[in-house]
Amino acid sequence: MKLKQRVVLLAILLVIFIFTKVFLIDNLDTSAANREDQRAFHRMMASLRVELDPRLDHTMQSPWEIAAQWVVPREVYPEETPELGAVMHAMSTKKIIKADVGYKGTQLKALLILEGGQKVVFKPKRYARDYVVEGEPYAGYDRHNAEVAAFHLDRYEIVGLLGNSTCFYGKCYYCRETEPACADGDIMEGSVTLWLPDVWPLQKHRHPWGRTYREGKLARWEYDESYCDAVKKTSPYDSGPRLLDIIDTAIFDYLIGNADRHHYESFQDDEGVSMLILLDNAKSFGNPALDERSILAPLYQCCIIRVSTWNRLNYLKNGVLKSALKTAMSHDPISPVLSDPHLDALDQRLLSILATVKQCTDQFGPDVVLVEDRMTLSHL
Repeated sequence: MKLKQRVVLLAILLVIFIFTKVFLIDNLDTSAANREDQRAFHRMMASLRVELDPRLDHTMQSPWEIAAQWVVPREVYPEETPELGAVMHAMSTKKIIKADVGYKGTQLKALLILEGGQKVVFKPKRYARDYVVEGEPYAGYDRHNAEVAAFHLDRYEIVGLLGNSTCFYGKCYYCRETEPACADGDIMEGSVTLWLPDVWPLQKHRHPWGRTYREGKLARWEYDESYCDAVKKTSPYDSGPRLLDIIDTAIFDYLIGNADRHHYESFQDDEGVSMLILLDNAKSFGNPALDERSILAPLYQCCIIRVSTWNRLNYLKNGVLKSALKTAMSHDPISPVLSDPHLDALDQRLLSILATVKQCTDQFGPDVVLVEDRMTLSHL
């Protein structure tokens, strides 16, 4: 073969190789695992609309007993569960047997005992749907509808309505008697979060990308671009799924505008194996015009992402995310949960996430950036 022919052949092979890589990044649907991701996505889309139906004809168990059995180390509830509507209906309609103010945290909340003995946490409405919280992305009161919307985005939390004709205040870091939460007539709107079973005690962890919340004092990750290398050498991020969980959380928080993830929980004695549990999403959806890029620091500093997460993000392009969330929230008791500007902001932020991953793959290559979900990470 002549030299010229060899050069042409090598050029053609190079073009094919580059095209294959680009195709992999843009579509990611060529492997059996990716095809299963696509099937799972379509199943999820088909089951987004959850009607609050009290019927549990196939079992003698109560909604609370069913919900208690959902919890496993890597899951708080199954991705596909026909009983979800019944549990949500019970949380929004069961009689309140006992109520007390919440004593932990910075924000106003109440502890309720519902009929059947189930404990739930109630966060009252403080802002109207179209209210824009100015200032830092974590400023202002907790947003009850942010908890609701975050649940429907990740199917994580449960919501309901609470009858009340008065105002109340409680004991918390920012609670003031002069700033109570008040009902609108005889209805107080808020979010209700299901209490985990006592057999699953939680362990609290400081988020490695947490903020200092002190003016003029930056956390190390805010000025050290190699910070992720140090995180990778620290337990539980030096092996197992926890670092990938942190990156998934950063993507989720960026979508909902939550810059207040200073801590997270896991199940006790899990040795880094259990899921990262997001118990507080209430500082989300404050300002639809503010895209706080620093929330994505775990992603753009580590430059790794689960293949399934990347696939799912690509499936949600071109307005699918906004449409899917509207469908998921359509039967919620406090629908409409979000104003249109917040829904539009989700689609815009998704594009920023995709662009960030693309920058990583351009710099390091997709084989480094795209990590198989079950891969055992070892950074030492």
